[in-house]
Parts: sequence; structure tokens; C-alpha cells
Amino acid sequence: MSARGVSLRRARVSYGPLEALHGVSLFAPDPGVTVLLGRNGSGRTTALRALAGTVPLSGGAVVRDGVDITGVRADERARRSLCLVPDRRAVFGSLTVRENLGLAARGGDASAALDAYPQLGPLLARRAGTLSGGEQRMVALSRALLSGARVVLVDEPAQGMSPQVAARTYELLRGLGACVVVAEQRLPRGLSDGTVLVYELRRGTVVFSGEAAERAAAGPSGPGRAAGP
Repeated sequence: MSARGVSLRRARVSYGPLEALHGVSLFAPDPGVTVLLGRNGSGRTTALRALAGTVPLSGGAVVRDGVDITGVRADERARRSLCLVPDRRAVFGSLTVRENLGLAARGGDASAALDAYPQLGPLLARRAGTLSGGEQRMVALSRALLSGARVVLVDEPAQGMSPQVAARTYELLRGLGACVVVAEQRLPRGLSDGTVLVYELRRGTVVFSGEAAERAAAGPSGPGRAAGP
């Protein structure tokens, strides 16, 4: 397995007296798409935030391209081409859509965002905070696309989107050619083939690791195989 990518190694995260991750180990290759699967409270969002550095580890390590970055702050990880798209507050609500895109666009050219999501064209002058949930997701994901980040971490990318726009979103994420990690409650149809890796979390532990096609064939509660350390 290539060393390029991001990983958690026996990662533990605690919120006060409650431990949310109990020694989780996983690896997301670069390039490649990895899905962190699980219900609310499973630890999938916490794992995503641990990779981004927005929550500290109480044990274990975060490694990128073979280098331990556990002590690197979230803002520095962002400067090192890592982009987190959280499930909430992922846009600057007081800025227009055009201004949101301009902040992320290299050279100020946001045309790639409108190619990805033509629906944003008529919304450019509107404040992002006035958009629907699905429209805000499009703006947030466009910012990630425009950033050119090598590691893109997205919590529920298609939340609030129509099925057609959701399918387009998964197509865009797969086409980035970067290390893409998404957190989902259920395995999306657009990310269910053998080229996608899946780690399923339950109560802060990994209960399945393998290819998405294998997980899809196992059904809603298939046992799969546990991840190694």
C-alpha cells in the first residue's frame, strides 16, 4: 500500500469524560476515495475532524504521507493543502456566493465552480447565508474544488441536495484525483464500487474495512471484517 495519503493510527479522542474514538486506525490513499460510514454518534465525524486537526487526539497519531502531523495545528494543515468541509457552517453567510468562491479560487477565477454547479450562476450576487441547505453545500464544495487541495475531507457532501445534484457531487469528488475522505450515514450509490474504500464505525470503533462493493453486498448490517491496527 502506498504511503501517500492520510491515516489515523490507534487514534483516541475524548470530549470531556466521554471517549468518542477508541483507538481507531484507518488509511485513506492519495489519490483515492474513502468513505467513513456510520450512524450519528458512531465517531465518523470525529474521525474526520481528527484528520483535519480541529479536535485534538488524547492518544495515537495522525500521519500524512508517512509523516506524523499529530502536533500540527488545523490552520497549518490547511496551508499544507488539506481542506475540511464540515456538515454545518461551511460557508461565509454574510458574504455573497461570488465572494465565497473568490476567496478559494486560485487567481480569482471561479469558472470551474460554475462548470461544476451551473445552478450557482443565478445565485452569485446573493448572500450565502440566505441559500437553501443544498445550495450552501454546492458553494462549500465548490470552494473545496477551487482550492486545489490534495486532501479533501467532507462531512455528508450531498446533504440537502436533489438526487441529480448528489450524483453530480459524487462524480466531482471522484474526479479530483486527490485524497478524498467523506463521512456518510449510508453508502451512496455513487461511491459503491470496488475503487472506493470503506471504514464503518460503530460507537467509536471500526467494525468493517474493505472495498465499497464488498460493503454494499453485505447489506445494511453485514459483518465485514474489522480493521487492523
